[in-house]
Amino acid sequence: MSTTPDTPTGSKPNPTIIEAPEGTPFLDITRDFDAAPAQVFRAYTEPKLVARWLGPRDLEMDIEEYDARPGGRYRYVHHGGHLGEVRAGFRGVFHTVEADRLIIQTFEFEGVPNEVKLDICRFSEVDGKTRVTTRSVFPSMEAREGALASGMKHGIQDSMERLTELLAEGV
Repeated sequence: MSTTPDTPTGSKPNPTIIEAPEGTPFLDITRDFDAAPAQVFRAYTEPKLVARWLGPRDLEMDIEEYDARPGGRYRYVHHGGHLGEVRAGFRGVFHTVEADRLIIQTFEFEGVPNEVKLDICRFSEVDGKTRVTTRSVFPSMEAREGALASGMKHGIQDSMERLTELLAEGV
């Protein structure tokens, strides 16, 4: 995997940049949003809002638990769409939650147990927009490459587009 950013083609004003630096177990994601940091942070931490944007567009999400505070846990399940009858569960723990600034959490896809990654998500104001930068740290290069091969980039792109649409509603 190269360090070349993976950005969608076209003239979107705020593309999602996905970088998988060669030789590292990292995945870096950057996206600017036309909204205040508090608004974007709220979309990341309120369960009803998270369910509206996180994941591929064709899937539905059931949130079983979502307690965005230090030590809080989350678990949600994607289903429908391209998954058919399969239900894909995800879970983790919030380690750091600083309003409008930072979320550090673990993330585990239950279909690949014991492969927990760490997500560090920063919210900053840049030129009147909110820049969200996320570094995902995988336990190994193999885990990162497996996640990318599974269609993770598509899920990230869809999620960021859905979040843009949600924020445009003024939530």
